[in-house]
Amino acid sequence: MRSIGQSELALDLMVERALDRKAFGKYLHQHGAVSEGIARSRMEIEQARLFVLKTADMIDKVGAKGARKEISMIKAIVPQMQTTIADRAMQVFGAMGISPDTPLADIWTWGRALRFADGPDEVHLRAIARLEIKQAQNKPGFTLPYLTPPLRK
Repeated sequence: MRSIGQSELALDLMVERALDRKAFGKYLHQHGAVSEGIARSRMEIEQARLFVLKTADMIDKVGAKGARKEISMIKAIVPQMQTTIADRAMQVFGAMGISPDTPLADIWTWGRALRFADGPDEVHLRAIARLEIKQAQNKPGFTLPYLTPPLRK
């Protein structure tokens, strides 16, 4: 998925900038907030990548209709991840991050545009919720063994 590749580029730019730039006498990567942003970005990219791979495998096995909940989740999760990582990278770059000197503003804009391309996030979230509710309606009482009944006096 192109969004994952663009997120990788944003992370690479963020890491390189954090290694090169100093603020308050320390390299940016030595500041907790920057290193946390780098770590979170890596985790989010890997989560998205694995979820896309799982969904692609599912489409191969059960078809797109059988994987529509996962497809909706990807359409909601991945562009949001892209804008979040691009935003973190822009923060590390400062004003340069929103200038034409880096691709970060374009990466952010593309990710934001994708959140409307196949319908807004709310449409996908509603579809996911509907499928979850339908699944739960098909197995009423499923969670009862996990609940403690009230004590009787």
